[in-house]
Amino acid sequence: MENKNPIQVADRLFLVMEQLAETGPVTLAELCSHLDLNKSTVHRLLSSLMYMEYVKQDSETGKYSLSFKLLGLSNKLLSHIDILDTVRPCLKKLSEETGETVHFVQLDGLEAVYIYKEESHQNSIRMVSKVGSRIPLYCSGVGKAMMADMPASQVQAIWEDSSIEKLTPHTIVDYTQFSEKIKEVRAKGYALDDEENELGVRCIAVSVPDYKGRPKYAFSISAPIARMSDERIEELAHIVLQVKEEICQCMK
Repeated sequence: MENKNPIQVADRLFLVMEQLAETGPVTLAELCSHLDLNKSTVHRLLSSLMYMEYVKQDSETGKYSLSFKLLGLSNKLLSHIDILDTVRPCLKKLSEETGETVHFVQLDGLEAVYIYKEESHQNSIRMVSKVGSRIPLYCSGVGKAMMADMPASQVQAIWEDSSIEKLTPHTIVDYTQFSEKIKEVRAKGYALDDEENELGVRCIAVSVPDYKGRPKYAFSISAPIARMSDERIEELAHIVLQVKEEICQCMK
């Protein structure tokens, strides 16, 4: 296999997209600095990507960013993820038995990506989450569930690299307090989102390891706080831990 991309322009096009995904909206000068390429080259690459609608430019700030066109590709990718064939029956059954919405996520850097959602049909309240959307690890049940299965050094690195924001009055923004929560998750085997990401919603979540035993996936049950009392959480804890065991057995 060649160590160098035989089509240099393709290599540079993807470098631009990867950089924009990493940095978010940037000016032409900033992008040139990140890529160490001259202005005319980067401008041509951006013009090509804009023509193909993978990149857009803000008319007010002049900054460039990725468009939502990539989401279409990601949704097609999701349809080919093998693990979904394994977990879908278990999660569908979980949603039917509990009457609540169930999410399945995959770890992606500092965030979790929703790759499956089983909406509850037993109540009229719908969760705003969508397949393909992302949620930070530090303020989500699924995130804390996966982080609890990581070494302490990795947990701290994720925290330090994350943009910690107090999204709700309940969001934990102190690392010492967060570390204590992670210890609780390790002891109990499940994590909670106590309105830390969205007011009025509580979640209970557990991690699911990949075939190498790495914390790569997680699933959760989400519901309005009116249906997620502490007593209800205790009932659901036994259920989600059992479903986790079933999924792990199927993946062996």
